[in-house]
Amino acid sequence: MMNSLVMGAVAALIAGIVLFAVSKKQREDNGEWSSSLQWGYLLMMVGVFGVLSSFMSFTAVLLVFVLFTGIVWAWHRYSRTYVPEVSEKFRDDNHFRDYMSGFFPIILVVFLLRTFLVEPFQIPSSSMRPGLIVGDFILVNKYAYGIRTPIINNVLVPVGNIERGDVVVFSYPEDNKINYIKRAVGLPGDTVEYKNKQLIINGQPIPDQELGNQSYLEQTVQGPMEISAQTYRESMGNTQFDVLKMADRPAFAPSAVRNFPYSDQCQYARDGSWFKCTVPQGQYFMMGDNRDNSEDSRYWGFVEDKLIVGKAFFIWMNFSDMSRIGTSIR
Repeated sequence: MMNSLVMGAVAALIAGIVLFAVSKKQREDNGEWSSSLQWGYLLMMVGVFGVLSSFMSFTAVLLVFVLFTGIVWAWHRYSRTYVPEVSEKFRDDNHFRDYMSGFFPIILVVFLLRTFLVEPFQIPSSSMRPGLIVGDFILVNKYAYGIRTPIINNVLVPVGNIERGDVVVFSYPEDNKINYIKRAVGLPGDTVEYKNKQLIINGQPIPDQELGNQSYLEQTVQGPMEISAQTYRESMGNTQFDVLKMADRPAFAPSAVRNFPYSDQCQYARDGSWFKCTVPQGQYFMMGDNRDNSEDSRYWGFVEDKLIVGKAFFIWMNFSDMSRIGTSIR
């Protein structure tokens, strides 16, 4: 998937360079630049953005573009010439400055909205069923857990804290360019146990109520496969949510557990029937609601606070199931 995106970005960059090379570099009679020149610049920007995104986080690439286009915008602003015959306005006949500076306000607004307010995210897997399904487009509140410094992601202005039961988007500890979404079940200092499919926090079993069976189709390498599981309603504080469990699966798959930071804080049964972890300070323990079909903290460890992206709160689109639009995430 990543290779195809990079190839597409490179193709856009090459197409943009070709269009730029063959385009007219003078304004047309209507005062606008030629469409081939404009498309050339646009495709080159898309290409560069895509290539950089394969090496840097999306936020970092946006910041680079904000700084770059901001410098060009300032250069353009103080380089324009007064031309009375052109609507008595200032005009810049340098096509690079004139065209590229126009991107600055747009990219700046996108950067500010996405960095400090709300970020869209698409659900890529079934790990959060039944509440979230593949194809859900959701919104993430970026300031729910504090206003953070771009890229470094440390909290500048404290606003709120992660609570047990929150559905949280975060950077995957093993590859920070990938975003994951899971439920926070363990806060700093908590002891999290999962034994015989029962979640236990600080020695207290989390109440759950069986609701019945549920089936769904899962895309596998062999093709679509029907998965059957039992639905339970769990309660954490004031939050209630549904989870899926499969009676024939262990509490975790021992062969999938990796060596991760603070792994000495965890104990695992060799047969996969239970595990127990004490959450270090500044870290969180995340689990998917689809308990037996989720790659989560059981396998790759704790999530550091600086990896937190925000709190998922709203489904705004699902092209396969329009009835899900407008659903709150709990």
